[in-house]
Amino acid sequence: MRERAHRMLALALDDKLPNFRIHPDKMDGVIDLVLQTTRETYPALDVPFHSRWRHFVLNGEDRWVAAANQVRWPNSAGRARSEFDLAMVSVFLDAGAGPTWRYRDPKSRLAIGRSEGLGLASQAMFEAGTFSASARDPLRADGAALAKLSVTDVAGGLQASDINPLVGLEGRVELLRNLGKLVASRPDIFGRHDTPRPGGLFDHLAARAENGRLPAPVILSELLQQLGPIWPSRLSLGGITLGDCWKHPVLTTDDATNGLVPLHKLSQWLAYSLIEPLQTAGVEVTDIDGLTGLAEYRNGGLFIDSGVLAFRDSDDAPREHEVASPLVVEWRALTVALLDRLADGMRKQLGLDAVSLPLAKILQGGSWAAGRKLARERRSDASPPVKVISDGTVF
Repeated sequence: MRERAHRMLALALDDKLPNFRIHPDKMDGVIDLVLQTTRETYPALDVPFHSRWRHFVLNGEDRWVAAANQVRWPNSAGRARSEFDLAMVSVFLDAGAGPTWRYRDPKSRLAIGRSEGLGLASQAMFEAGTFSASARDPLRADGAALAKLSVTDVAGGLQASDINPLVGLEGRVELLRNLGKLVASRPDIFGRHDTPRPGGLFDHLAARAENGRLPAPVILSELLQQLGPIWPSRLSLGGITLGDCWKHPVLTTDDATNGLVPLHKLSQWLAYSLIEPLQTAGVEVTDIDGLTGLAEYRNGGLFIDSGVLAFRDSDDAPREHEVASPLVVEWRALTVALLDRLADGMRKQLGLDAVSLPLAKILQGGSWAAGRKLARERRSDASPPVKVISDGTVF
């Protein structure tokens, strides 16, 4: 993923891309903006990892911790399985909400949109036992229950309706059904110490740790290998569905991967979100920067709205674009490479290294929030600068 993204960036620097021009002289301004944004929220630079767990906190209340602390867990692995369950169903429900959808939170009475709203809604569904096969044990997801989810079940939990539309609702439900069917069919991976559940992946990953240490890229590799069949059928290679991987005409190679640009945004978002449950259970996660930045619209929007990237054809800004279009693939790959450039610049200014300031903290601090800030300043609905047609399984 990183190699292909940086090849795309090299082509941009040579002015050889069909859809975007790059203005690297504007990167210093982006570095300053992200540092300022980070310090506003985390003055001491004590930034947590960018992960789904941040979205379960509202007005200083960590709702997952509050719920989990009321449970008498049998051991740390039992809690980790539940946290894996929650992270996985919540991330797969979080592929963008569109500009108008809102979750009306019954506790705070706030109407909350986008990822924060989806996070709180999915956590409330999890607490209510929506994904569990047992009413006596609500804080879990079971393969059998996920496989039978209906659009009505999920629409109710997410408060989606004709007057509160959520883009890609059917795609999200199908993704969770596929997850349930896969989990139920693979007890060797997902049911080592329990009935098959997504959280059973914790035991599989913990078994891969050596001397209590697990490299973050192994988490991603296992997610891609074990969950690969759940993704919509798009490109495939050697009979394997490639998921969030697309074609771009300029990335030519002389092998079977000619033109392929792997991005795996949701899988990487999930990999980041599984780090903390593993750590809490006593597994040390290493090489966190082995993962890349996330090729999503807030990070990507940061580079367009700041002027680092510019449309070659200004008429492309108001148009809608398919996820598979070369323009969107190009933009997303450039986003991954430019996030690495951003990280290097921030570390240089702060005198820190990748261990003390990993990419996961820069995303949280950070690039995602700065991208949202610029979007709010430039567009009344805070929408991204590229209009992407979403099916609920990518963004």
